[in-house]
Amino acid sequence: MNEPVVKISIPDNQLMTGLFGERDLHLKSIEAAFPEVDIHARGNQISISGTDAARVGSLFEEMVTLLKNGHVIDTASLGKSIDLVLADERPSDILGVDILRAKGKTIRPKSLGQKRYVEAISRNIVTFGVGPAGTGKSWLAVAMAVKALRAKEVSRIILTRPAVEAGERLGFLPGDLMAKVDPYLRPLYDALHDLMDTESVEQLVEEGPIEVAPLAFMRGRTLNNAFVILDEAQNTTPEQMKMFLTRIGFGSRVVVTGDSTQIDVQNGRQSLHELESLLGGIDGISFVHLTSKDVVRHRIVQDIVDAYNSESSKAESR
Repeated sequence: MNEPVVKISIPDNQLMTGLFGERDLHLKSIEAAFPEVDIHARGNQISISGTDAARVGSLFEEMVTLLKNGHVIDTASLGKSIDLVLADERPSDILGVDILRAKGKTIRPKSLGQKRYVEAISRNIVTFGVGPAGTGKSWLAVAMAVKALRAKEVSRIILTRPAVEAGERLGFLPGDLMAKVDPYLRPLYDALHDLMDTESVEQLVEEGPIEVAPLAFMRGRTLNNAFVILDEAQNTTPEQMKMFLTRIGFGSRVVVTGDSTQIDVQNGRQSLHELESLLGGIDGISFVHLTSKDVVRHRIVQDIVDAYNSESSKAESR
């Protein structure tokens, strides 16, 4: 029985270089991911044979689309593209979505889960992003906040998280407010600095369009025309969460991020799953679950997340 053969014509020599990578490193990665196919290139034509020929052909076509749209294919994006094709998804539909330009580069979602997360933030008043470390929950939320501020959809960005180690009694810590909250809000600061130059961040914080404060400082306020991000929500109590969500004013958008596996203070914390059961049916509120497949840190982080999830599943079944 003859094996299926797929032939693809590449219209540009430069595209061939982008497809195969320096010293054919991309080609080698594709061959390793699909060991049952043979790939041969002659001129601008790629011939693919084997049981997964159609899938690999689709991968190359998607890569061509990404390259034509100005997307640079590196090791990470190639790996994501392979994963997406294996899941019968189109990488160009996901990796080709632009959020904003920042520091000379285009910010895009890097997985199907991240794309759904970004779309949910755009469509809803309140979006909960739930998932393990490294899935881009906080970073993408900050990117969407910066985009909204630039487009004048909101007049300010408010970044907050519970300072659980201090029991939110920050008076016990030395220094002024910014010095006190800095250790707890540093991850959100880091995301801002990834997306904006340091001088702009400092100026916006000083003048007010960007506010960074612990969750306790939200009490008694009404947050109008703001993009508000509550990070590390798994460390909030039911009372704190209710207090925060009822601060939402007109023209505001809220993103709440959390990881149920990283609760720093156990007593009195509300499960994010319980919260979804309570609020999931309300129009304008969306819950997006990210998984190890959405991890965008080093590959080993995804393997570590999977290992811990596997161990948790075993413990629950005992």
